[in-house]
Amino acid sequence: MSEKHVNHLANEKSPYLLQHVHNPIDWYPWGEEAFAKAREEDKPIFFSCGYSTCHWCQVHNCK
Repeated sequence: MSEKHVNHLANEKSPYLLQHVHNPIDWYPWGEEAFAKAREEDKPIFFSCGYSTCHWCQVHNCK
């Protein structure tokens, strides 16, 4: 059995961020650690504003 990938969101308190702990993308929470890594690797910051909906709202495109 393989272990799930765990990214830098594992210690966050936000329920939204914790939904993404096992994503294959190595997400970082907003903060100096993310900015330092971006500077070190000369890469831009990809910002996610944290949008989330329930399953049925996505299925039925509820407003």
